[in-house]
Formats: sequence, structure tokens, C-alpha cells
Amino acid sequence: MKKTYVTSMPNHIGAFLKASKCFSALGINITRVNYNKAVDSHTLFIDAEGTEEKLAKADIELEKIGYLQSNFNKTSIVLIEFRLKDVPGSVENILTLINDFNFNISYISSQENGTDYQYFKMGLCVDDFDKISLFLSEAEKICKVRVIDYNSSEKVFDNSIFYNAYVLGLSKTMGLPEDVRRELLVHVNLAMQTLDEQGLSPYRTFDSISKFAELLGASTGSAFMPRISTHKVTDNTEITLIEPPCGSNTVIIKSNGKYLFVDSGYACYREEMLKVLRSLIPDFDNVKKTVLVTHADLDHCGLLDLFDEVITSHRSARCLEDEYHGLDGYREKNPLHKPYINICKKLTSYRPTDPSKITAMWNDVRELREPLTQIGFFDFEELHFEVYEGKGGHIPGEIVLIDYGRNIAFTGDIYINMQGLTAAQADYNQYAPILMTSVDTDPKLCAAERKAVLQRLGVGKWQIFGGHGFKKDYSVNL
Repeated sequence: MKKTYVTSMPNHIGAFLKASKCFSALGINITRVNYNKAVDSHTLFIDAEGTEEKLAKADIELEKIGYLQSNFNKTSIVLIEFRLKDVPGSVENILTLINDFNFNISYISSQENGTDYQYFKMGLCVDDFDKISLFLSEAEKICKVRVIDYNSSEKVFDNSIFYNAYVLGLSKTMGLPEDVRRELLVHVNLAMQTLDEQGLSPYRTFDSISKFAELLGASTGSAFMPRISTHKVTDNTEITLIEPPCGSNTVIIKSNGKYLFVDSGYACYREEMLKVLRSLIPDFDNVKKTVLVTHADLDHCGLLDLFDEVITSHRSARCLEDEYHGLDGYREKNPLHKPYINICKKLTSYRPTDPSKITAMWNDVRELREPLTQIGFFDFEELHFEVYEGKGGHIPGEIVLIDYGRNIAFTGDIYINMQGLTAAQADYNQYAPILMTSVDTDPKLCAAERKAVLQRLGVGKWQIFGGHGFKKDYSVNL
């Protein structure tokens, strides 16, 4: 059995040795450890492996020596950035709030930047995590607030509650329940450690995760305004393209009065997408709903529970089934991608799909030797597709559907219209590569797959529907 301990370690010589002896005395093996004083001078993450009984005893011993994260009886400095209007007296409300909470200020830094706002960085001396949490909630009513762990001069602060305050901010942005916070905290630390070991700045990682969450949160409720367009194919067939600001497109194909959906978007936009779908399909709740999944990324599979049947490739079906049974999906099997995917799953409230809903078509499990291999056919009313599977440049199990009679292609994330992204979509798409180092499993192979998609198209004018962005009009001449 494995368990992650988030310990509050005293900042003195021999502190980790004491924790290590606690585990070794119980015969428990430490499989991962992470501590970064520049980020947090007290928080130590320890992954331990042992029997359930031994780990329970370790809980007791660590509690006795005051190492568990519940112990916040020390005074710490938390560095906070306040975004204030650049007008006289704007800082007074924040200073009054700080005074009301009896916090001492250990550090202040601010300078005008040519905009309508100033960014005040303040170091506050605190000794109670619940107190700082309440303070942040009140401060957010006055201005935009961000908990940070560094500044432009890269000074090191004693910031022993950084991780908790940081994750609290993420949780509030996305409206996440209390029980998700600890898991999110561990995944954030894993992301930081993974990129730090690659020689990449952990500070950039934290900032990117925050901005990623802000973009997700900024598009909820009434702010969820996807770009929606309808494209006529025949008198009896039309394609509706739904492009949310964050996450994958969702396509509705209506042919001869029947519906087929392609991909579903993020789980966190469930109510928003339901409202959109019901407005486009008045009898949405009663019609048979079949969704075809281009690949098993969570932004394409977040709302599969809304549908009666889920059609996938064999490899995508296997990935979704593994996730349902608590195993790693394709992304998590890559150590560079795993922390980021787990953070995304928590932030977007992702839930695995019941395998009983999944129909794995084109059960071709042979080795794919070409960038793009035809694996079968798929018919839906007036549309007749040839189905191709990519070799896994973006992710294993990815498929492309091409209708040569109607000159239509659905390409998932193998080929997307980069020039057709909205400003919000472009902002969203820039953060995944920062955290994962690349959204593609094999960027060179994915480039070869994109080239192969275009080579598969015959002469004529084509409509290409990618996983993100607007439809691409593409012409192939003799």
C-alpha cells in the first residue's frame, strides 16, 4: 500500500533524519521525497510504501513529533499580491483589512507599470492557516488577490503555508469541495518536482497552473459563451460546431433527423453545456444520444455520462476502462504528463466513464506501422466515413474520420485550425505545453500524422473539423 504524507517539518538540522527514522523503524519504505525551501520552508512531501497497519502506526508517530500538516502553530510569512486600481488611497482598504486581522507586514513592494493598476506585494506574518484563509476570502471582495512564493528579485521567504494557501485559491476558483484539496495539493507538488528535475522553473509551473485555473473558472455560468456555427452538408444533413473557450470542441451531426455527437468537452462545464445542447436540440433529454470520441483526453471525454452510447477505437476504449478501474490512462503513464493530467482531473471534476456504455469499434489491435492507418469504416445516415488511426503522436487510440463523398474530415487533435482559434482558446492552449512540456506524446510523429491527414484528402474543397478552433476550409487541386 502507498500513501503520500504532507508533513510540516521543523526548519532545523536533522529534521528529515527524524522523520526517516520514524519510517525505517516501522519497516516502511520511502519511495519519493520532495522539499524546496525556496518554495516552502517547512512543507515536506513523502511517498511511503508499507502495509496498512504500519502506515497507520506511522500516522500516530508523525503526529506525536508534530510533523503532520495539521500542525500550523509556527509563525510564517505568506507573500500576497494585491491588484489595486492606480488611484490615490486604493491601498487603504487592504491595509485596514490587514489591521483588522492583526497581521504584521514584513515586506511591501509596489511600482507603477503604465496601466490602470498597481500590483502590491506584501509579506504577512501569520500563525493560523484558517485565519489567512478567511483573510483571503475577504480580500478578494476588495480586489484580485494572488498568493505567490517569489518576487522579481527572487528573495526566499519563510512561507510554510504556501502550498495550502495556493491550493485553497485553486479550489475557490473552480468551486471544488474540501475533500479534493489534499489530493490537488499532492499533484501540484508532483508537477513542481517533475519540472524542477527537468531544469524548468517551478515558479513558472505554479503561475501557469493558476492561470490555467483562472481561465477555466472565468468561463463558468453566464460567462460560458462558446462560438457556435452551423455548416450545411446536404438538404438533410448539417453540422453544428460548438467551441468553448477552454477544452475541446463538441460537434453535433444531424442527418435525416438523427443525431451523432463528436467529443464532449470538460466535465466542469456540465450545466453550461446542457443548456447549450438543450437550446440547439429542444428534445435533447429524450433523443437517443450517441457520441463518437476522437481520442481519450479528458477535455474530450469529460461529459460522456450525458450520452447513451460511447463509440471509440479499441485503444481509446482500453484507456477509458483502465481509468474507470483506478489505473493510469495513457497520459498518466508518461511521468512528464501525469501530474498535469491529475491536476486537470481535479480542477475539472473529471469522472471516469462506465465501460458498459462504451462500444469499441474497429477492434484492430495490430501494430500500427504508418503514421496513419485505415482501420475500418463508419456510417451515419447520409455520411460514410473511412476511419484512420494515428500511430500515437498525440495519444494512442486517436482516430480521423474522412467522408470522401461529402469532402468532410473530423481530425481530433491530430490536425486543428490554429489560425481559427479565438483569443480565449489561444490563451487556454498555451498553458498545457508549459506544464506537460508538450501536449503531444511524440511531437515528430504527430507532425507526420498531420501531414498524412492532408495527403489522404482527395481533389476538391474540404471542410476539416478539428478538436479545437473553427472549421478549416481546405482545397486540394490537381
